Amino acid sequence: MRNVFDLQIIEVSAPDDPRIADYRNLKDVALRRRIEPERGLYMAESTYVIERALRAGHIPRSFLTSEQHLPLIRDVVAQLPALGAAGAARVIPVFVAAAADLEGITGYRVHRGALAAMQRPALPSVAEILGSDSNERRRIVVLEDIVDHTNVGAIFRSVAALGADGVLVTPQCADPLYRRSVRVSMGTIFGIPWTRIPNWPAGIEQLRAAGFTTAALALGEQAIDITEFAAQNLDRVALVLGTEGDGLQERTLAHCDATVRIPMRRGVDSLNVAAASAVALWTLS
Repeated sequence: MRNVFDLQIIEVSAPDDPRIADYRNLKDVALRRRIEPERGLYMAESTYVIERALRAGHIPRSFLTSEQHLPLIRDVVAQLPALGAAGAARVIPVFVAAAADLEGITGYRVHRGALAAMQRPALPSVAEILGSDSNERRRIVVLEDIVDHTNVGAIFRSVAALGADGVLVTPQCADPLYRRSVRVSMGTIFGIPWTRIPNWPAGIEQLRAAGFTTAALALGEQAIDITEFAAQNLDRVALVLGTEGDGLQERTLAHCDATVRIPMRRGVDSLNVAAASAVALWTLS
């Protein structure tokens, strides 16, 4: 079977070349958070992450790589099955630049040797994430206003590894498809159903209507040990995680069905939110 992609190799060097506009200023977080959704793209970094994105059915707009890593891009694409209908393959440009030129284009040293500008997929509805009788979700994670892309990526990796079924992110939460989030997740984000929940914390009522018990991971007088909560063997649980600095909003805590905590020792009161997500998901699995 013929592969669905044909590669067009193009040598580039000038940072202002309009053909590589997608790859400029990758370290400008504020700029990238605005232009990537506007342009309908996200960045996949490293051949490993690129391969996971392609195998998930995501469509590349182009690749940017060094001469040294070009064979790896060829291998990744060559190993893919034909994904589309019979007919002409889609031609994808592969921009090849010297290592020094890559840094001039992207704004940083590209250690992993390869980038791909990917078409940003359409997000499902909240109802699709919550599932139905024929596609039941048992464990959902809600990320409230988590702003660090590394934490978002690490949480998605925990979700994938520990068996949760989907993720909801609030309007102010960092973009799970930002380059750093995708890289830290090791591409596992491509296999996790997720979307943004537009109304929060009012959206908790939608989770409750779908049969989920909402458990806020937080400190407080009303918090119970998460092992005690897990012992209830509830059928459907939505674990709600708060922002790195202030934690969950008081309004959110008031709306949730339960507040749970991870027991600590040696005077430590809490964990980094990504580490806490792994412990909590393992306990609830």
